[in-house]
Amino acid sequence: MAKSNLESRIWTLKRDWAIIYEHRQMVVAEDASHKAIDQLSHHSFPYYDQLTSIYAKDRAIGKDAQTTTDIVEEIDVEDVATANNLKEGNNYHKCKNVVSLDKMDVSTTQSQ
Repeated sequence: MAKSNLESRIWTLKRDWAIIYEHRQMVVAEDASHKAIDQLSHHSFPYYDQLTSIYAKDRAIGKDAQTTTDIVEEIDVEDVATANNLKEGNNYHKCKNVVSLDKMDVSTTQSQ
């Protein structure tokens, strides 16, 4: 039962989004010519921009096209690689990962 309610809600959101999406791309429209938007006139449509990124058809296609999931995975891989490179670099140069000001010589020298 819950799945059918969810599917119905998604269908309704997509339908309402499509009406607004088409309407926003018009320059001038008479009220009588677009009966489908009567129910949505003078009402806010929350999450319009997010739904546009989901439902809009003008997306990249082809072998180099990426989904949002692909982009997030790519960022995660880059973050791990950067962290590993920093650790390896510190080990290569015999650097300690933790630096403390307590162990530094901060005595001043006399200027001449």
